[in-house]
Amino acid sequence: MKKITLIAALLISTGLCLAETIPATDGRISCIGRCLPQDTELSFDWSATTLRLNFQGSRLELKCSDTHADYFNLWIDKEQCAVPDRVICVKSDTTICLFKGKKGNHSIIFQKRTEGEQGTFTAKEFSTDGNFLPAPKRKGRLIEFIGDSYTCGYGTEAPSRDCPFRPETENPSLTYADILGRFFDAETVHISHSGRGIVRNYDDYNQSENMVKFYSQTFDQHSEEAWEGGYRADLVVIYLGTNDFSCGKQPNINYWCDNYGILLQKVRAFHPGVPVICMASKADPLMGYYVRRAVEKSGLDNVHCLALSDKVHNEESDLGASWHPNYNGHRKVASVLAPYISTVMNWEFPAKVLE
Repeated sequence: MKKITLIAALLISTGLCLAETIPATDGRISCIGRCLPQDTELSFDWSATTLRLNFQGSRLELKCSDTHADYFNLWIDKEQCAVPDRVICVKSDTTICLFKGKKGNHSIIFQKRTEGEQGTFTAKEFSTDGNFLPAPKRKGRLIEFIGDSYTCGYGTEAPSRDCPFRPETENPSLTYADILGRFFDAETVHISHSGRGIVRNYDDYNQSENMVKFYSQTFDQHSEEAWEGGYRADLVVIYLGTNDFSCGKQPNINYWCDNYGILLQKVRAFHPGVPVICMASKADPLMGYYVRRAVEKSGLDNVHCLALSDKVHNEESDLGASWHPNYNGHRKVASVLAPYISTVMNWEFPAKVLE
């Protein structure tokens, strides 16, 4: 009898005696982004896809798997901000401890840092030594961002523009997209892939695998799973074109406008009547003209154009890996887009810092 009591005490002290376990598809788990529920498991691969939950207890574990090696941001008992409490790498099948501390009511935000090429993540079940609480209330606004490496957060945490890409320095929470989400108190969904464009990918790589095609998919890396919808955006921002103009080339304008129009039609199908802002980056002086022509040719209402100046950020201290914007560069891009969003959406312009 004493032996059994000792074993029970040991299990409790090591956190292995967990009072409630729920599948990742339980309604108390909130997923922001495109994901695929299958029986009790929830899979996704798009950058910035986020899980949120509340629980009462002193310990929280997540049983999960990954096809490669993905990095995740973790915030505990706070709203998402620029700096997470922890960064977690998930490889293969594993169980990770998300929280261990004082018993009480706690909240967790778990965001995928790396993009689809780095792996497909599957959440299987959550366990706590207490009990799970109702799902966190979602914010009243949702913005969907469609883009390339800038929207993924490629190299945002690298110390200089001369650094090569490393998955661990990719962080969508530091991008213009999540900065704007925090500024307008909106959920954000990133549908983005580094090196992809409207008709051309970086340096002509695999041109048919462009963002116009990818936008129709539940997963970045698995084209067989078509996206059937699941959330309704209040605003869609398209920030594409840099890769179409990469390596000193430019696409045929008619072909580019036609493909851009196809993307706009797809956006309209998922988000009927929703305002769309089409951004042109500073990568090429012709890009603004291309975007305007594409919008005009589409004939769609409530679609707006915004071209970034070549002075939107500098080419030294505002850059991270491989000449991509770092956090400061993204803050400057967000500062240009923020008043435009406020005017188009008739949203109050908050008296706070973009961060």
